[in-house]
Amino acid sequence: MHQKQHWDILLSNQVNKKKFIDTLLMGQAKKELAVFNNQKGILFSDIAIEKFIEKEYQYDSVEALPESHRQLRTFSSGERKKEFLKYCICQKPDFIIFDNPFDHLDNASRVILAESLKDLANSIAIIQIVNRVTDILNFVENKAQIKDDTFELHPIPKTGTNFKTVNASAIPKAVELHSFHESVLIKMNNISVSYDDRKILDTISWTIRQGEFWQLIGPNGSGKSTILSLISGDNPKGFGQELYLFGRKKGTGESVWDIKKQIGIFSTSMTDLFQKSHTLEEMILSGFFDSIGLYIEPTTLQKQIVSQWLEVIEMASLRKKRFIDLSIGQQRVALIVRAVLKHPPLLILDEPVEGLDDENVDLVIQLINTIKQETNVTILYVSHRIEAGLSPTSVFELTPTQTGSIGKIK
Repeated sequence: MHQKQHWDILLSNQVNKKKFIDTLLMGQAKKELAVFNNQKGILFSDIAIEKFIEKEYQYDSVEALPESHRQLRTFSSGERKKEFLKYCICQKPDFIIFDNPFDHLDNASRVILAESLKDLANSIAIIQIVNRVTDILNFVENKAQIKDDTFELHPIPKTGTNFKTVNASAIPKAVELHSFHESVLIKMNNISVSYDDRKILDTISWTIRQGEFWQLIGPNGSGKSTILSLISGDNPKGFGQELYLFGRKKGTGESVWDIKKQIGIFSTSMTDLFQKSHTLEEMILSGFFDSIGLYIEPTTLQKQIVSQWLEVIEMASLRKKRFIDLSIGQQRVALIVRAVLKHPPLLILDEPVEGLDDENVDLVIQLINTIKQETNVTILYVSHRIEAGLSPTSVFELTPTQTGSIGKIK
């Protein structure tokens, strides 16, 4: 029986995480982690779950839960994690690598998962890989930080690090003013949404006004994505209800593009859209034309504005670097700049700091605060975490009930 040794490893976004995980699973770890080299390991991660779902779908098989006759994709995101963990344990590994297991989980689910990992540690060795200090597990004795692709283990600093700062004084003005000038941007009055027999939202009433900074919170499956799809005009469930988007009731002849031109949106999935050879400068410039890639010659003024933004985020020296060659944190910051480039009335930021290390989280939060202080853009920030240093003026919380989620202002 192998002596169980548990590790918490704090990873910088500069590290090639896949390569590091492969060294552990292939028995090629060095120094202190070499203890795992002759042991059987398995990976628990969002990507591993997605690959498993693809495999079940491709072969029309049920592998995770043969007794239930249900494929993993038929479960909610939170349930998928629970069932995939059961599957991993059934493989009887000596150790399980947990890659950011707390990502995309609400606070209650985080507490439950932490307790589950503590119980699991009695029988299986745990290696947790995280990007945030706050996700480190108290019961794990061995803790280390990896800063680069040498995979050298370093002590985790006891005190906070001084990160780089955003240049708040140089936010460029909008090229042209928006046509929408009313104070109320979004108004929902007793909005309810169901899919088949499943009730998602129950009589939600919420008004978003110009210049406000909202955070939308709620547990997994509470309807946050449904709310966002109503606001962006993409959800047909808004028809026939008291839903007003930028001064017009849903279904009174507005086009989706009329709505979208009033909104700047960031989501982590947008990173995948820019996988070609666009430079950082081209990627941001494309925000003027709402295109993926730059196909129209930008004006001199548009180029000047992007140059000013690159100075704000201290990335002017990277303007000609390919977007895909930037760090994850740099990509996120650049995509937020692209979303706010035209000073839209509403900026939606959907989990902008998931998967970032503490340094890059700090950079994104500074940028959000700067946008709030220096512009009149209304911000809607969606995240499970309440981040230190981020100060929304109001919080809208979704709470699930049997008749769908209800909403309240905190």
